Amino acid sequence: MENIQTESPDSIGFWKTCRDPVLLTVVGGAIDTIGFIALFGFFTAHVTGNLVLAGAAWVKGGAGIWIKLAAIPLFILTVAITKYWIDRSALKHTTLSYLFLGEAIFLTGFMVSGLYFEPFNDASSVTVALTGGLGLIALAIRNTSSKTLIKHISPSTMMTGNTTQLGIDISNYFRNRNQDNKRKLLHSLSIVIGFVIGAFLGAFLYVYFDFWSVAFFIIPVLYLSYLARNNRFVQPD
Repeated sequence: MENIQTESPDSIGFWKTCRDPVLLTVVGGAIDTIGFIALFGFFTAHVTGNLVLAGAAWVKGGAGIWIKLAAIPLFILTVAITKYWIDRSALKHTTLSYLFLGEAIFLTGFMVSGLYFEPFNDASSVTVALTGGLGLIALAIRNTSSKTLIKHISPSTMMTGNTTQLGIDISNYFRNRNQDNKRKLLHSLSIVIGFVIGAFLGAFLYVYFDFWSVAFFIIPVLYLSYLARNNRFVQPD
């Protein structure tokens, strides 16, 4: 597979080393939080969360079960189509650029749909399903990229594994304080911190700007598309 970037992390500064995971996780945390607040607890990135909430709603009663369950096949279908396209592509950095562009387009649809259909009054409504589905497709594309073209960057929308990895890297660093362990620790720390910042920032901006808040996070996705097109994603040694 073609390298996305030829620079080594050791030859560049901290920001360029951690830039990609930070931007990815800030966006992931923000969009997931905005969707959760606005769409009755719908997760745009966490299939696990939608399953748990659907199960809880089924036992305790509540609306929106069908939307959370329908999110699973929609997520899988998006991943399958995205992976098929990746497999047929020749220039991987160009493909990654288009995937980020696709993510930005669906995030724009998520924003426009939210602005058009709100206020949402029924958790089981088609408008909630449509709006949430557009956000879910955007982050399903992202998750497919994370599992294929940018595997060197930990998944940027699911923090359980990343938080576990942070604990492991902390332990490894204090056991052996070499440069490699330090680099791994900074990488995992930047991912967790980026997601936390994104979650709080997404919630804050949504309170003041409603669905317009999504626009703030479309910009870094477009920037990542630009970086990928110019073959400037950091690739590990």
